[in-house]
Amino acid sequence: MGPRSKSTFVLDTNVVLHDHQCLEHFQEHDVVIPITVLEELDRFKKGGDSMNYAAREFIRTLDSLAAGGLPPQGLSLGENRGRLFIHSKAPDFSALDGFFTHDSPDHRILAVAAELDRTLSDSDVVLISKDINLRMKALALGLSAEDYETDKAPWPDELYTGCGILEDSSPELISRFYEQPFAVPVEDIPGIGSPRSNQFFILKHGSVSALTYVDGDVQFLHRVQKRRAYGIDPRNAGQAFAMHALLDLEIPLVTLTGKAGTGKTLLALAAALETSKRYRQIYLARPVVPLGNRDMGFLPGDIASKLDPFMQPLWDNLGVIKGGFAADSPEAARIDDMLDSDRLKITPLAYIRGRSLNGAYFIVDEAQNLTPHEVKTIITRAGEGTKFVFTGDIQQIDTPYLDSRSNGLAYLVERMKGEKLYAHVNLVKGERSVLAELASNLL
Repeated sequence: MGPRSKSTFVLDTNVVLHDHQCLEHFQEHDVVIPITVLEELDRFKKGGDSMNYAAREFIRTLDSLAAGGLPPQGLSLGENRGRLFIHSKAPDFSALDGFFTHDSPDHRILAVAAELDRTLSDSDVVLISKDINLRMKALALGLSAEDYETDKAPWPDELYTGCGILEDSSPELISRFYEQPFAVPVEDIPGIGSPRSNQFFILKHGSVSALTYVDGDVQFLHRVQKRRAYGIDPRNAGQAFAMHALLDLEIPLVTLTGKAGTGKTLLALAAALETSKRYRQIYLARPVVPLGNRDMGFLPGDIASKLDPFMQPLWDNLGVIKGGFAADSPEAARIDDMLDSDRLKITPLAYIRGRSLNGAYFIVDEAQNLTPHEVKTIITRAGEGTKFVFTGDIQQIDTPYLDSRSNGLAYLVERMKGEKLYAHVNLVKGERSVLAELASNLL
């Protein structure tokens, strides 16, 4: 028997918390919400984190859909769309007998999927979960299970890098970038293909090279000159490209990816300080994601004490920049003054919800630990004159329900590439130390 044309998707709680608008993305297929999911959402509805917000918004969506009750034939999700069912019966555990030693929300959701798979003859039943282990359990029981794929980006080695190399460019072409007006029409560049707005290219011929970028209108390649920012000099081509994007006032959204030690956060902070006169405030933020099982509730002290360990890497980068100047220098004093006056703030991301950020230079560190919805929520806070910089390593995810393709940073790169207001650089070469580079490559 071939695959049926229609499917019934059973949703796990983590799908809802990942994307509270998930019901909009199942086309003509039916969706089943086990009542266990509603019970779990009840635990998440209070609080200020993104998961709490997602739980509340999804519950409001259900309330709107079910305004006229919950008919046995399900609720319509729209024209040419499937129907929504709330599975409120006690789950039939007979298909799970002998497999699991205890009852749990995951096993109840699994039991609903197994029951529907057995009783629905006209539809393929698929469990949708961000939990890899739950998907493995489903597959072991002979059930269909998939990740929530709607907002997945390409695999890391296929993701847009923002940079390209044009080998064997002619010396005559390269020399044009060192003469006024330091720009060459795109159509004069052999082998460039279809470049994107604000994309960077290295033109090479032997030991001769030129660092260039495509303008927002994709008409010219301009020469990139290495620029110092608050005592920090770019050490390689990638860092020169990143510094250009970070200092460009016409590019309000920048993403920097790369492994540890490539200088992502340091460059962003240096550029923010260099251009601080253009902005009312500089924010350095990162998601609060504990490593291992060290939940914040178990850390001693008040909220400030609990947050300090998570913000420490940002303070470390600030210390590197400040350490490049004498203690009594105007540059060091300026940093202290900005901290004292709150013009430079290091803060957890949760504190910006609901705010409108005007005239801010906003750096989001470790952005690979954000969901696509969280990234959207942050950027939509942008008011007039605000610049956002997202940095992170998409290969180093610290949250259990995100991976290198579903995290918000990769999603942002994929969706924004080629936009006139956006630039991206994937930094490859580590500059922290020889040891750090060796560990990053081999361990």
